[in-house]
Amino acid sequence: MSPAAPLHLVLPGYQNSGPAHWQSRWEAADPGLVRVEQADWDAPRRTDWVAALDAAVAAADRPVVLVAHSLGCITVAHWAAGRTGPGPVVGALLVAPADVDTAEVPELVNFRPVPLHPLPFPTTVVASTDDPWCTSERAAAFADAWGAKLVDVGALGHINSDSGLGDWPEGRRLLADLTGTAR
Repeated sequence: MSPAAPLHLVLPGYQNSGPAHWQSRWEAADPGLVRVEQADWDAPRRTDWVAALDAAVAAADRPVVLVAHSLGCITVAHWAAGRTGPGPVVGALLVAPADVDTAEVPELVNFRPVPLHPLPFPTTVVASTDDPWCTSERAAAFADAWGAKLVDVGALGHINSDSGLGDWPEGRRLLADLTGTAR
């Protein structure tokens, strides 16, 4: 009997991921990807977002891979900082982490400071050279602190729907590389 395919928990960022976002497109094409819904996408509270992630991981009946974007990446870092081990999480793809420590958005201040502790599971951080929410240097510092592999995808902005990525096949390859599976 082969092991169960992992559940991919999708963690959008501030204001959610719309239908043209690669996260939404991946979910629409694959029932193994499930969005972690937040009570308030426009006025996020760190404690609520971390609790929603914790509940989704606890409810999983198989290994979990986290697929996060922007503030979702910072949510993962906060969630992991409050844990003693990985639990069922076997990996995380963290795309375009938002540097909330420097962001001048009042709704995001409660996510400060960004935890800079090693994550207890294999992690890939994907960064863009012209991300308005995080400099390349800061993304590299996050990856280093989190013990993650850093992938620079060039000038793709915030790696979101405005980047014109469509289904973002490169991201799918990065996810498959992380998990050792083809989706």
